[in-house]
Amino acid sequence: MILFFVLQGGASSLLNFLFPALLLAFFYFFFIRPQVTKQKQQAAFAANLQKGDEVVTASGIIGQISKIEDDAISLQIDPKTFIRVVPSAVSKEMTEAYKGKTKV
Repeated sequence: MILFFVLQGGASSLLNFLFPALLLAFFYFFFIRPQVTKQKQQAAFAANLQKGDEVVTASGIIGQISKIEDDAISLQIDPKTFIRVVPSAVSKEMTEAYKGKTKV
């Protein structure tokens, strides 16, 4: 009888340690890791933008890149209308959806 209670107490403490570890692993693999991957892809997309590319901003503005500076991108949204946006405002997902590569 004494041995049974000792083993049961040991297994309970092991489960108390194992459950939070499994929960952390679950959050890492299903929430944190995919988000980090998505951020890296967005950063690579923003770094590879070139003059003449047609892009969509995160707010839904469609334009063609006319000039790339260090801290801003000039988009031509109409024949005589230009706006400046930060490079991080250009959305990889929305641009690909607009071009038809992925379906939203």
